[in-house]
Parts: sequence; C-alpha cells; structure tokens
Amino acid sequence: MPASPADFLHLPYTPDLTEAGIAYAVRSLAYSQEREGVSPYGRLRRLVANVCVELAFRRHLTQENIPFNVKAATPFTDHERFDVVLSNRRCDIKSFLISNRNQIKAIRHNPAVLLDAPALVPSNSHAGDGHSYNDLYLFAFMNGLVAASRADLEKAIVKNQPHHLVHVMPLPWRKPTSWKPLGALTLKSESAEELLVEIHGQDEARELKRKVISLPPGVKVEVAESFHSITALHVRRVPEARIGIRSAWMPNPHFIAPFEWSNIWVYGMDIFMVGYVTYEEMGQRATLLPPNARTFQYERTHVKNLAMPVMKLKPINKLLGAAQGAQASM
Repeated sequence: MPASPADFLHLPYTPDLTEAGIAYAVRSLAYSQEREGVSPYGRLRRLVANVCVELAFRRHLTQENIPFNVKAATPFTDHERFDVVLSNRRCDIKSFLISNRNQIKAIRHNPAVLLDAPALVPSNSHAGDGHSYNDLYLFAFMNGLVAASRADLEKAIVKNQPHHLVHVMPLPWRKPTSWKPLGALTLKSESAEELLVEIHGQDEARELKRKVISLPPGVKVEVAESFHSITALHVRRVPEARIGIRSAWMPNPHFIAPFEWSNIWVYGMDIFMVGYVTYEEMGQRATLLPPNARTFQYERTHVKNLAMPVMKLKPINKLLGAAQGAQASM
C-alpha cells in the first residue's frame, strides 16, 4: 500500500539534536570526500540535519521500546557513522533538509505535499559495496531554517538565537599530501578584544584532535600541541578583524577575514519520516534522475540519483510494528 500523510512518522525536534549534529559534522571534515563546486558549509548544514534525523529516530525507538542496535555504516572511510538495525535489517536513513520558508509553511500546513516529492538515493552509493538485498532505505524530511548569510546571522544574534561559527581550512591544511607534523603553529588576531579559538584537526595516528586557545589582541600565540592536519577553526562570536594561522611547514600563512566565518547551526522545527523501501526494490522500481535536475528538496542535484515518489514508499509504522511484533514473539 502506498504511503499517505497518515502514515508519516512526525518526530519532535529539540536543540540538543543540532548540537550533536554539529559535533559530528565538524569531525567529518577529516574523512569527507570533496565535491567540486559544492560549498563545504552547505554540506555541513545538511549533515547536521541528517544527524538530527538519525538521533530523533533512535530516540523514538527507545521511547517506544522498539528493539534496535547499531552497526558501522558505509562508506568505511568514515568510522564514526553507524546505521540503525531493525530485525537484523540495516536501515540507511536518507534525509533532506527543507530550509525554504514557503516550503516549510506548505509542509506544516499540509504534509501531503511531500507525497509527490522524490525519495532520492545517489546511484553511485546504491551501486557501492557493502549492501544486502534485504537492507532498507528510510526517507525523511526535516524542516529547519538556516542563517547562512551575514544579514541572517546578525538577526539571529540580535534575537539571542544559538549559532556556531566555523571556518573550513583549505585542502592542503585539511588533507596534506605528506602526513607529517605541521610543525610550530602560531595564531594571531587583529581584533581589539581577546578571542577564544577552537582548533580541529588530526594527530599522527589520524585520530581527531581539538585544542582551545586564547588570542589576546595583536599577540602571536604558539600552539604547544602537535597537529598533522587542521580541518577547521571555531569561534564563539564573529571576529571584528582578521585571524591568521601559520605553520612552519606551510609555504604561506592562512588569513581568515570576518566574513569568512559561516554559521552551521540548523534551526530545526519538524521531522517527518515518510516511508521506506528495500535496497532491492529501490534498484528495481526507481527511475534514474540525471545531475542538475530540479526536485522538491534541491534547486539542482549534483549527481545521478535513483528516484521514487514518496507516495510509492511503504509506511514506516508497518516496519516498526513488525519489529515490535518480532520482539513480543521471542
């Protein structure tokens, strides 16, 4: 039976979901693959939303006493990702962040507008290793605003809304061609007030590493810790002037202007789990959507996708009911 709005699982959003999503998204910079022409900050916000959905779903399973466990997810390059497993079937959650205000308004007024939206799976991901025909794709849409522009960020700050400012370092800093210590690191702020800067990177064993330092105005500060890569910097407020970072092994220092900090906080509202389909059925029944296609959730897609209308998915509650029934029969 096709999914209908009555079958959607509406999950509540809480700010702690975004906090967890940000922590994961920043760590992911050490493992993520680069896609040419795609802003790293847009990708980070989508990743924050994805984590919000996954954690909200796990919270729901726990609250409803639906048995589940977690297993390491693919791709294997990201050892921090885990999939939910229901009744021994791996669940790969594909979620889509909706940040357009008109779309959010339409969805909140009538969730049925999602029935015609496509459930998308990147074709190269579907064709990759590590899948079983019995695996499941679960699809979700999350309503959430972003304050990506400088004007929107300033409005959020005036309203005392949470925000999280990061600067993603250039590729030679994030993924050096030679894996060796970056040498002596020094930072300097040209702001008139003291700043706290959080440095994210990796050590010799490629383990994630974090260090918070204080930058007095106009004073060079040396970082005692040894880093093999620097993936991102984080500040709690927008600096009024440049911050510079220098490595003994980099040919040039890197300077960050005030406008080069981006807010990756996602102001979540609603989460709708809209349906599921098996890996095998997705391969058999979906149509192929070429890159640069306009869809409900994207102005344009960047890769080839398998696409299936939400109305053709199976109801999530059917899956959860089966998991509960299996537990009750044991």
